[in-house]
Amino acid sequence: MKFGPQSLDAAEGAILAHSIRLPGGAIKKGTQLTAADIDRLREHGKTKVIVAILEAGDILEDAAATQIASAISGINIDTAEAATGRVNLYAATDGLLQFDRDRLIALNLVDEGLTIATLNQSERVAKGRMIATIKIIPYALPGRVVIEALGQLKQSEPLISIAAFTPYRVGLIVAHTPDTKSSLIIKRRDVNEKRIIDLGSTLAAQQTVPHETTTVATALAAMASENLDPILIFGASAIADREDVIPAAITEAGGTVEHFGMPVDPGNLLLLGKLNGRTIIGVPSCASSPKLNGLDWVLERTLAGLDTTHKDIAAMAAGGLLMEIASRPQPRETTTPIDVRAVPRIAALVLAAGRSTRMGANNKLTELVDGQPMVRHVVETALAANLTSVRVVTGNKPAEVQHALDGLEVTYTHNPKFADGLSTSLAAGTEALEADIDGVIVLLGDMPLITSDLISKLVAAFNPAENRAICVPVYNGKRGNPILWAARFFSDMTKVQGDTGARHLIGENAEWLTEVEAGDPSIFRDIDTPEALEKLRAEKNS
Repeated sequence: MKFGPQSLDAAEGAILAHSIRLPGGAIKKGTQLTAADIDRLREHGKTKVIVAILEAGDILEDAAATQIASAISGINIDTAEAATGRVNLYAATDGLLQFDRDRLIALNLVDEGLTIATLNQSERVAKGRMIATIKIIPYALPGRVVIEALGQLKQSEPLISIAAFTPYRVGLIVAHTPDTKSSLIIKRRDVNEKRIIDLGSTLAAQQTVPHETTTVATALAAMASENLDPILIFGASAIADREDVIPAAITEAGGTVEHFGMPVDPGNLLLLGKLNGRTIIGVPSCASSPKLNGLDWVLERTLAGLDTTHKDIAAMAAGGLLMEIASRPQPRETTTPIDVRAVPRIAALVLAAGRSTRMGANNKLTELVDGQPMVRHVVETALAANLTSVRVVTGNKPAEVQHALDGLEVTYTHNPKFADGLSTSLAAGTEALEADIDGVIVLLGDMPLITSDLISKLVAAFNPAENRAICVPVYNGKRGNPILWAARFFSDMTKVQGDTGARHLIGENAEWLTEVEAGDPSIFRDIDTPEALEKLRAEKNS
């Protein structure tokens, strides 16, 4: 790929490196310049542009990112669509992130234009959490770079996967002395039962026994005979040595002590053992508190089906200082930052309240297209895009619209002011959105040709942290519908007036805009006259 200034005469087909503002709309960076773009630039006095020119064998950024993401992703990984050279990977289930650190570093050394970043090894993630991102720095990579990266990835198992939490039947033994308060016994049981439940397993049995080797060994053997695994033993006092009561009880029951101590604080005095293939965990005293400690890391691995070896324990040293220390010069912030890595929560807002005056006596939204109501096509498309929620704004003939959508999992908001224009429906729907929504994609009920693939493209492009907070589909340089808006604009959207929606907000917030190529003119096609409806039906039947 060649990069630098180029005369307009030789710039067609090149990729624009920096956005250029022109009357009538900017030409965005990343645009592959067409003859029409060149004419616009020349018309406004431009003679040169800074561009990237593809060479033989180059692979465009989105294609390169997609190929590498596909090769990287192992089990329980969801892959987003590429946008601006980036593909994000998400956890498809609750579990622990797993990857080979050395192979990850090797891939990042293939070429400076190929970058792959992940969360920490064995980090606990919830379903939908962003766990990794592949970003291609230039507008294209040489084919040899992609081939080398794919060659490395084919040599062994996929680089990144999620070890899913699976349901286990867990046992818990709480040992006590005559001086142990009953409230402490109850707390130790309740706190650790919650730990177990939060990881998708159940506390299937619990015993309270004296803190003596034989009684603990007897309880341990009984739980092992009931096929409980893992079994947690919470002593009345911390384990001080491999010959202390808890490890001695494991040995007396016929088991072995595998490891004692860990470089995690709090949690140093954790013990690992085995009994008839079952994992035995000697719980450190700090686990009386729900705060993060070494037990959490070991329990997470166990309930994700992973063994915990001496090497695994040693590796926990990096990041293992968990406790707050008074002498630390910069204690941790007490406020919780917003997690920008989570999958955005996007709602669909389907505007289906209009008076349908141009269609005549009938409600256009309930007119049949391909054997079902027009508005049903739109709502089913939104549902197929797997968004967080779908809300339908009704107004004119609401019973007919709801009947047309019978059986679909949607929420309704009625707009009694529908006769005052589309803006009132937009305001009513936006005000009714859930408080934790990150963005909303606004669909018109009379645009049945919009596809779920287009919606997915808009969502893939959405990233307010990178100023992509308004995502608009374009075809041949012209903007259409639907439009995806970040939550930062919700307040303004409730204040729009008239029958044109919120399009003026785009011009007022151009720095937040990203345009997404639609691929076809369906983004302009609303069916609001009998003639348009008949033409659509004829096309469907041809």
